[in-house]
Amino acid sequence: MSDVDKAIEVNRAAVNEFLATSDSVADSWTTERAPGKWSPSQVVEHVARVYEESADLVAGSPSKFPNFPTFLRPVMRGLFFNRMLKKETFSNAKTFKPFDPESGPSSTAEGRERLESALGKFEKAVQAQNADMVTSGVFGKVTKSDYVRFQALHTRHHQKQLRHEG
Repeated sequence: MSDVDKAIEVNRAAVNEFLATSDSVADSWTTERAPGKWSPSQVVEHVARVYEESADLVAGSPSKFPNFPTFLRPVMRGLFFNRMLKKETFSNAKTFKPFDPESGPSSTAEGRERLESALGKFEKAVQAQNADMVTSGVFGKVTKSDYVRFQALHTRHHQKQLRHEG
């Protein structure tokens, strides 16, 4: 099994765990967990948007991720991307505007469908891309398997928000 296939499995497991947690918060689905914080519905929408745009990035299509200056990308890769992969944790940071949802799916079932669709798009893009590297406008060139692992960390980070832990 290739590193990419392993990363896809890990990422799929992270999404499955995330969805199980989202199902468990159905009673507070559209309620902000605190003033100015996202509801579980918005968290699901955010994660789905990131998967969709990541699929575009992997496929080499335009995405809503920002494009940092080329000289800054290795710095961002070292300070954030590589550090998060090494520590297997995702940093608390403000998201980019296109990923900040005003609302989300109206039910956990719709949230599940939304996220599974976005994940499917991402997995297809990863499997269809023959190159071993992905070029990010934020981090520069990273391996495809590391980029998939990064998505799993992002998903697990937001799973904590669903449980009101982060």
